[in-house]
Amino acid sequence: MTRSRFAHFVLPLLLAVLVVALPASAEWKEKVLYSFQGGTTDGSLPAGGVVFDKAGNLYGADTSGGSGGCPNQGCGMVFKISPPAQKGGAWTETSIYAFRGVINGATDGFTPAGGLIVDEQGNLYGTTAYGGNGPCVLLGTKAGCGIVYELSPPTQDSGQWTYTILYNFQGGNDGYVPAGNLVLDNKGNLYGATQFGGGSGTTCNIIYGGQCGTVFRLSPPNHRGGKWTEKVLHAFADGTDGAYPNGGLVLDSKGAIYGTTFGGGKENSECGSLGCGTVFELVPPSREGGVWSEKILYRFSGQDGANPAASVVLGVDGDLYGTAYAGANSGYGAVFELARLDDGTSEHWKEIVLYRFMDGSDGENPAAGLTLDAQGNLYGATEYGSAFSGTVFRLRSPKRTAGSWTFGLLHGFMRSPDGADPAATLIFDKHGKLYGTTEAGGATCGCGTVFEIKP
Repeated sequence: MTRSRFAHFVLPLLLAVLVVALPASAEWKEKVLYSFQGGTTDGSLPAGGVVFDKAGNLYGADTSGGSGGCPNQGCGMVFKISPPAQKGGAWTETSIYAFRGVINGATDGFTPAGGLIVDEQGNLYGTTAYGGNGPCVLLGTKAGCGIVYELSPPTQDSGQWTYTILYNFQGGNDGYVPAGNLVLDNKGNLYGATQFGGGSGTTCNIIYGGQCGTVFRLSPPNHRGGKWTEKVLHAFADGTDGAYPNGGLVLDSKGAIYGTTFGGGKENSECGSLGCGTVFELVPPSREGGVWSEKILYRFSGQDGANPAASVVLGVDGDLYGTAYAGANSGYGAVFELARLDDGTSEHWKEIVLYRFMDGSDGENPAAGLTLDAQGNLYGATEYGSAFSGTVFRLRSPKRTAGSWTFGLLHGFMRSPDGADPAATLIFDKHGKLYGTTEAGGATCGCGTVFEIKP
């Protein structure tokens, strides 16, 4: 099995060419919009992708860097990338908030482990893996248990954003180390996942207490200035259940939640004692205040893919599409579909491997989720590769041709001054361009980039 995305993700938090013959697809044009500079004046290692506001600005979060504190590397920051005023000009980066951590009496968050989401009013929501007023101690040092935060835009362009901590995790039954992107419903509730905590399971990472993570809901107050309320909808317990849930959950029209876990399932021993990961559904209760019920839709076994590191996307046909970070014969990962089948008496799901990454020349280890276009084509990124330092790819849908899915390599990253190691889900703009981040590469310190890719 290839390198573990779990180790790649968690361990940094602890320490807070050849031509490839591939199925036809003309290479798209990639442009680095911004290269991060690192240090206290800028951020580094963008966590998650980017989101647009209504004016065309891009927002995201950096895992480290920024002027808020945290010796050596900074506590992380939230950034804004503004398009040029004139065609052909440079995009401009602005730090809109620098996290302060828990040093010198502060109880702020630090180390964002996911991207941002934006609501209709332009408010930004995100999480930090550590920090806050929680009692969690990591490797002998008080680190906090993570937070959920909001940033509200200023009334004037030159004003300050308003930063608010909506919830401080306490590291017990409520969860520990929130990771991945949040999701917002039409009632203003936020949904997310913590990789640890929850009060269930004893066999997951012992550094974090052995508990296997949660899916939570954060509900806004009934009156202005009140407290947000957290509710754990499900605590994972390993066994045949999942472990280490990923953020970026999906809500359907009936209020059900879909997601993935990096570990758990215990289908066989190929992925170690915790299993190869799962795809799950959380079904809302029939009455307010009732218990949510979990359904394991699929348990990975290794040859069909292993260790999904991002959530799924819901197609218009009701099927789920996602990526497995590893497994799938080569160990380099796969793109999969979970087809919803109903025989009239019961519903079940069937996994179909749409593409197995072959030998690294086409990319390896897709850590990002998938993005759908209007024609049902799938777009994604691999974090590594033997020929490139990560790739952007497309799978053309066969639904109009009655054939098979067709893989195309759109861009191969070449490290400096290009980006490297893309690990976040891509987004489209209204012109059909794709935008994303890389965790490394760039023009200076290898601190990561924001990029654009277009046909």
